[in-house]
Amino acid sequence: MYQYQRQIREYQPTCEQEEQDRKLMLQYLELFSETIGTRQCEIAHMTASSLIFNKNREKLLMVYHNIYQSWSWTGGHADGEEQLLVTAMREAKEETGIHEVRPIREEAQSLEILPVWGHWKRGRYVSAHQHLNLSYLLEADEEDVLKVKPDENSKVAWIPLEKLGEMVSEREMMPFYEKLIGRCLNAL
Repeated sequence: MYQYQRQIREYQPTCEQEEQDRKLMLQYLELFSETIGTRQCEIAHMTASSLIFNKNREKLLMVYHNIYQSWSWTGGHADGEEQLLVTAMREAKEETGIHEVRPIREEAQSLEILPVWGHWKRGRYVSAHQHLNLSYLLEADEEDVLKVKPDENSKVAWIPLEKLGEMVSEREMMPFYEKLIGRCLNAL
């Protein structure tokens, strides 16, 4: 059994969205167990995302996503990595240019199935599919140098928590961000 399978099986949902998404994730894992950890499974595959907080938990490090045209969390495909926290940390560094990132908690703080509409990426069409996502809370230093990843984003910035609703145009993502912010702030 892959580590992410164990994480999903052991995850304790805290709301109806997580209960329903966990149930479907377990079904996907049963149907596509050999390929779901990679993009070989074009219907659905494992991903990891994170909200990256500053030390004072007042700001989030976010990227302006080229495909979704919105300020967004960082994240990406597992691509065979079994430890999705490792994936979340790798993607945070790649997408923002930061050198140091630390988990606030080692365990996934949310799980969700995220629909991805068909789009063009690197000159190739990618059909609509599902991201089976585990989300993490990370921390980084505001003084670290930021750098865009041009094939994925066009801006990287620290956004004050109170400005997030104004900045994110992908409205369907706000409930996920708000849930994770609450879990981080309630952990203090």
